Amino acid sequence: ACGVHMNDFEQQTLWSAEPSASTRPPLAERMRPRTLEDFIGQKHILGEGRLLRRAIQADRLQSSIFWGPPGCGKTTALQAIRELGGIIIDCDAVYHVLLQTDKKMLAAIEKRFPGTVIDGVLDRKKLGPIVFSDDQALLDLNAITHSAVKSAVLEQLQLHKGKLIAIDAIGLFEGDLAYLCDVTVAVTAPEEVRISRIMARDGISYEYAKSRVAAQHE
Repeated sequence: ACGVHMNDFEQQTLWSAEPSASTRPPLAERMRPRTLEDFIGQKHILGEGRLLRRAIQADRLQSSIFWGPPGCGKTTALQAIRELGGIIIDCDAVYHVLLQTDKKMLAAIEKRFPGTVIDGVLDRKKLGPIVFSDDQALLDLNAITHSAVKSAVLEQLQLHKGKLIAIDAIGLFEGDLAYLCDVTVAVTAPEEVRISRIMARDGISYEYAKSRVAAQHE
């Protein structure tokens, strides 16, 4: 398995409904590279003839971690791996499914953050500013969600055992998923570039994007 370290609010789920014909995806998504050939940067690990690229192309990459802060290009790198036949387990998507199915997790979130779960639905816009401005609040939220996400990820790993799997992870280390992986690959980008990418991708303000970047451990 291959893992990516990111915050649970860092990117939208890949399990969202498909956009309508009249709705175009954000520019950042339309411009995102789809193959290793399209990928710009990280040539020291993904360039032609480099170790990671050769391992991916030969389907010999067994277990690794892709690590990097929000907006640095981890998702793009993972999509390139998918194009080569790899399987991506998106923990943010797993988390969103659990928000619809795991009543125990929702009850724990509501108990710790009263008023953020209404009629069984989590108000992420209300919860986001709370956890991104308070380190302890973020730790408490992660403590609630990591266990449920880890169980779901382990089920997927068993289902696809023996295949190249990339784990796009919520709190890879804090969620106790890092032990599943053998190699760490750092994907980086300047802070202002990451902020602009998140703003374009998620349609949020500079201040909110900056707070999300600041909440991510580097």
